[in-house]
Amino acid sequence: MVSVRSSIALSVPITMTTDFEQYQKSRTKFVQTVAELAVQPQNIDVLQNLGVLSLLRPLLLDTVPTIQQTAAIALGRLANHRKDLAEVIVKGDILPQLVYSLAQQNRFYKRAAAFVLKSIAKHSAELSQSIVDCGALDALTVCLEEFDPAVKEGAACAIGCIAKHSAELSQAVVDAGAIPLLVLCIQEPEISLKRATACTLAEITKHTADLAQSVVDGGAIAHLAQLVLNQDSLLKRQVFAALSTIAKHSVDLAELVVEAEIFPAALVCLKDVDEIVRKNCGNLVKEIVKHTPELSQLIVNCGGIAAIVDQIEDTKGFTCLPGVMGLGYIAAHSETLAMAVIVSNGVSQLKCVLIKESSEEIQAAAAWALGQIGRHSPEHAKAIAQADVLQNLLECYLKQNASEDLKTKTKKALKLIIQKCINLEALEPLLQKAPPSILKHAVAQFSKVLPHDSRARRWFVASGGLKKIQELKDDNEGLLSEYINAINNCYPEEVVRYYSPGYAETLMERVEAYQIPI
Repeated sequence: MVSVRSSIALSVPITMTTDFEQYQKSRTKFVQTVAELAVQPQNIDVLQNLGVLSLLRPLLLDTVPTIQQTAAIALGRLANHRKDLAEVIVKGDILPQLVYSLAQQNRFYKRAAAFVLKSIAKHSAELSQSIVDCGALDALTVCLEEFDPAVKEGAACAIGCIAKHSAELSQAVVDAGAIPLLVLCIQEPEISLKRATACTLAEITKHTADLAQSVVDGGAIAHLAQLVLNQDSLLKRQVFAALSTIAKHSVDLAELVVEAEIFPAALVCLKDVDEIVRKNCGNLVKEIVKHTPELSQLIVNCGGIAAIVDQIEDTKGFTCLPGVMGLGYIAAHSETLAMAVIVSNGVSQLKCVLIKESSEEIQAAAAWALGQIGRHSPEHAKAIAQADVLQNLLECYLKQNASEDLKTKTKKALKLIIQKCINLEALEPLLQKAPPSILKHAVAQFSKVLPHDSRARRWFVASGGLKKIQELKDDNEGLLSEYINAINNCYPEEVVRYYSPGYAETLMERVEAYQIPI
C-alpha cells in the first residue's frame, strides 16, 4: 500500500507540470497565430468577429514575457489596420497596461508597447489625445533615453504620430521634454533611428513658428544640416522635410536654416535618384526664397535657379510643383530676379509644365509663376510673349470644366502680363479668341501703343486688327468703348469707316443707287 501511495503522490506534480506546459504552449501558439494573421488586411474582420481583442487583453499581463510581447504586437497590427479597432482598444482600458509596461518591462516589451501606441495614435487627434491623457507621452519620452536603439526608434515614431495631428498635441510633446532627447537621438549612429527622429521633428515643426522655434532652440538645425548629403534616401527625405517645415514660418527661421551652410551642397539633391528627396529639397528651397529678396538672391547666387529649372525638366507631376512655385517666388521679388529666371530658361520650362501636366493644381501654379515673371516691365512681358505663353494661358483659361483656381490664376497672369506687354503682334491673336474679361486688357494696350508708333498702326490695319476692333461690342463698364475710340482716333475717319461692319453693304447700296450722269 505504501508503494502505491508514493507512486500516486509522485505522479500528480508531473501531470500538473505537463498541463501547465501545454497551457503555456497553447497561449504562445495562439498569440503567434493571431499576430501572423493580423499582418494580412483580409483577416481583420474575421479576427474581430471572433472577439480576438478581448482574448488578447489578459495576455498583456501574462506571466511569460514572450506571450506579453507577442500579444502587444498582435494588438498593434490590428490597430494599425483600422481606426475602429484602435478605438475599441482605447475603450477597453488597455492603454494603462501599456503605459505601466513601458516603465516596468524589458526592452522587447517596450518596443511592442510603443508600436501599439503608434498604431493607435496615427488615426486621429482624438485617439492621440487619449494616449496623452493616460500618461503615455511621458512614458514614451522616458523611452527616448533607453540604451536600446530600437526602443528609442519606437518611441520616436509613436511621438511623431501623436504630434502630427495638431499644434496642441505637438505642444504637449514639447512640454513633456521630448525635444532635447529627440535631438540626442538624431545624433545616434543608427540610420533607422535618425529617420524616425527627423520625421518626428518635421511633424512637430510643421504647425507653428513657436513649435519650430522650440526645435531650433534645442539645436536641431545643426544636426539636421549634417545629414543633407547622407547616402540614405529615406533619411534625406525626412531631413529636408524637417528643414523646410522650420524655414516656412518666418524670415528669422529661414535665415537660421541658411546659416547652417547647407547651400549650395543641398542643391545637388534636386537631382537625387529618389523622387521624394527631390520634392522635399525643392520644398526647402521654395520655403526659403518666398520670404525676402535677399534670401532669394542668396539661392540664386548658389546656382539655385538653374538647379530648379533642371529639376522641373527632369521630373513630372507633383514632384516638380515646389520648383514651379520656387521660380514664381523668386521672380515676384524684383525685376532683376525675374530676369534671372528668364535668362536661365525658366519661362520655357514653365510653359512645358503648363502644356504637359494633367493636374490643374500644377498648371495653376505654373500660370501664377509666369504672371510673376511677366508683371515687372515690358521687357519681362516680351520674354513671355515671345515664348507664345499668352496663347497657352488663354487655352487653360478657356478649357472646358476648368477649376475655379485654374481660371483665377490664368486670368490674373494674363492680366499682369498683358498690362506690361507692348509687343502688339503677340497680343493680336487675343483679339480673335479672348473673352471680354481678357480682351479689354489687350485692347487697352493697343490704345496705349498705337498713338506713338506709326509702323504699328500700319501693321495693325494689315493684320486685320483694326477690322476686329470695329466688330467689338462695348462692355457694361464702358471701358472697352473708351479704348476703341482711342484706337480709332489713330486713323483717318474714312479708314475706320471702311473697316466698320456693314460698310461693304453700304457701298453696294450706293453703287446700286448711283445715277450715271447723262
